[in-house]
Amino acid sequence: MNLIIVESPAKAKTIKNFLGKEYEVVASKGHIRDLPKNRFGITIDASNHLIPAYSVAKENLATLKQIKDLAKKSDTIYIATDEDREGEAIGWHIAQAMDKDPNELPRIVFHEITKSAINNALEHARKIDMNMVNAQQARRLLDRVVGYKLSPLLSSKIQKGLSAGRVQSSTLKLVVDREREIKAFVAQEYWSVDTMFKKEIEANLISHKEQKIDKLSISNKAEADAIVESVKKDSFVISKIETKERKTQTPPPFMTSTLQQVASGKLGFTPKKTMMVAQVLYEGVKTPSGTSGVITYMRTDSLNMAIEAVNAVRGVIKSRFGEKYLPKEPKFYAKKAKGAQEAHEAIRPTMLEFTPEVAQNFLKPDEIKLYRLIYERFMACQMNDAVFEQQSITFSGSQNEYRAIGRKLTFDGFYAISGSEDKDKLLPQLKEGDNASIESIKAVQHFTEPPARYSEASLIKKLESEGIGRPSTYAPTIATLSNRTYVTIEKKQIIPTEMAFTVTEMLEKNFSNIVDVSFTANMEEKLDEVAEGINDWQKLLSDFYISFEEKIQEGKESIKSLKVTKPLGRACPKCGEELLLRSGRFGEFIACSAYPKCKYTEQVEGEKKQKEEAEVAPSGEKCEKCGRDMILKSGRNGQFLACSGYPECKNTKSLKQESKTSSIPCPECGGQLLWKQSRRGSFWGCQNYPKCKFISKFEPSLIKCKQEGCDGALAFRVYRGKEVYECLKCKTRTPKEDIK
Repeated sequence: MNLIIVESPAKAKTIKNFLGKEYEVVASKGHIRDLPKNRFGITIDASNHLIPAYSVAKENLATLKQIKDLAKKSDTIYIATDEDREGEAIGWHIAQAMDKDPNELPRIVFHEITKSAINNALEHARKIDMNMVNAQQARRLLDRVVGYKLSPLLSSKIQKGLSAGRVQSSTLKLVVDREREIKAFVAQEYWSVDTMFKKEIEANLISHKEQKIDKLSISNKAEADAIVESVKKDSFVISKIETKERKTQTPPPFMTSTLQQVASGKLGFTPKKTMMVAQVLYEGVKTPSGTSGVITYMRTDSLNMAIEAVNAVRGVIKSRFGEKYLPKEPKFYAKKAKGAQEAHEAIRPTMLEFTPEVAQNFLKPDEIKLYRLIYERFMACQMNDAVFEQQSITFSGSQNEYRAIGRKLTFDGFYAISGSEDKDKLLPQLKEGDNASIESIKAVQHFTEPPARYSEASLIKKLESEGIGRPSTYAPTIATLSNRTYVTIEKKQIIPTEMAFTVTEMLEKNFSNIVDVSFTANMEEKLDEVAEGINDWQKLLSDFYISFEEKIQEGKESIKSLKVTKPLGRACPKCGEELLLRSGRFGEFIACSAYPKCKYTEQVEGEKKQKEEAEVAPSGEKCEKCGRDMILKSGRNGQFLACSGYPECKNTKSLKQESKTSSIPCPECGGQLLWKQSRRGSFWGCQNYPKCKFISKFEPSLIKCKQEGCDGALAFRVYRGKEVYECLKCKTRTPKEDIK
């Protein structure tokens, strides 16, 4: 028997389907070993080398035992973790935890989880790449040093519970700097002269009295009114008509950052959700030929494509769209990301026969949405450019000159698969030398707009362009900023909190390199050099650690505390020491100055009083158990009613709104259907729950499914803009007009 060790249980299951009984596939479930969670876990030796103290966490012991037991029965043990630095390091850690020499275990890699890819990997095994392992170790130790040394300093000087990180803090500075720009922005007034010539031709003023006019040229109403009067008195002729061909180039295939950006804009997915759905598509889903991975590895900053895949998609394009849509030669794209790695392929479908039309019968709604994006983008990248005819008409007067621009799509090219958001703007047929008269003209006031806040998509684009982080870090970094309450995300805008400004200002003043974009990007380049075998990882760590540790020690003494510690002139009721007003993650509170010996705390009086008043307000209802008043209280799941006799009487009552009911009986038991609320959304459920567990997003009808072997109820819904009836059992959709 041979053993293959992967990271994910889903991946293990998919690979097992491809291989015979001579192979066993087991998942490590991520990292088997890592730095300890509750201590620094790094020692500094006499040569200033950073020595990690890796350990196996308790929750991983059972997995490690399973791997060891299978290894004892195996002839060959293959390391098949992801082909990136972290995957390489995970494989190395697995070997170490098994007490095996990593150099003796064959390492296999694949960009896609398909039968051919797995068999090809087994035929071309290599050794674990220690340069990649050391690059990941260097990154892990750098992040541990910054996190464990700097976060406690922030907590001691500003507020408990704060954190800092090498990538996290420079990302936060980008968000804070953008907010500073917005706050410092001063709107500038400007005017436009909106003009329409006859035949409804909108034109832009390009010159007045031989002076070029751009967006900000007209600064006030007086200037705008003077131009309007000048135009009204002027007479115009069509002095020039130009027609040019313009092409819209095909987009490159997706890499991690662009997939996250497009999924955010078109699907409304967060980067985290995009990566979760992509992980499922990569690790394996049901297909007509069995469970298989349907996209290539989704953490990549490369635009490389396998020549076999390119040739295959060119064949599909030719047969589906014809010769005119197919370029004479395959298209290949250069990397655009700073410091991009070329080890992986771009993100593409693994089986072109698994079209979105076929896939929608196998994938979940979110999966098919993302898969369609990836599939169509890969098709589009190998098609011909879209071609537009652009027409320019110049209207000349004695003192003023206008230009109108129109265009029409003459060849759709890759738009045939991806669709076009560019609408034609057609101009009427005119001749040079013809007179032109104005239909309407008016002066319109405008003000310049401040720069937009970052969205998750635009922030990822910025991180990529600056070389901060890598594909695997974009989504987790933004999630960390949100979880730490450094930012809030409202209407897709990332808004820094006051704490973000406080933390960033302290870091700028005392640890400028940590938040400096160029320093962080340069560190990424040095890690790349470690992965390439050019730079020594221990020297990289040592050079950073020595100067950083000096600044930490200086900061402990020199950085002024920004904590709120106002004496209140009251004694602690527990120990008699003075009470202080302090600030915490959830606002101000009162605490004993003898902390941590005395841990007495209380709420700020105003908040405490407000809460007490709210909690004693009678609700108008009586407790059915003891007859006392029921009062309004707040809990983790919202407001509820509680007996005022607590703790003698612990009766409570929910404040659920009265449910909407359906006139249609439950399809499973005939009971009453109620419109219910849950943390995952609203749904129709049976009143006989838990005996009857029927639920549905859509209200069922009395119409039954006509599919063979199915008698489920049909529910009316709108699917992709079409009115259909969907079976609540077999999910078959039938157009509304086909239902009698």
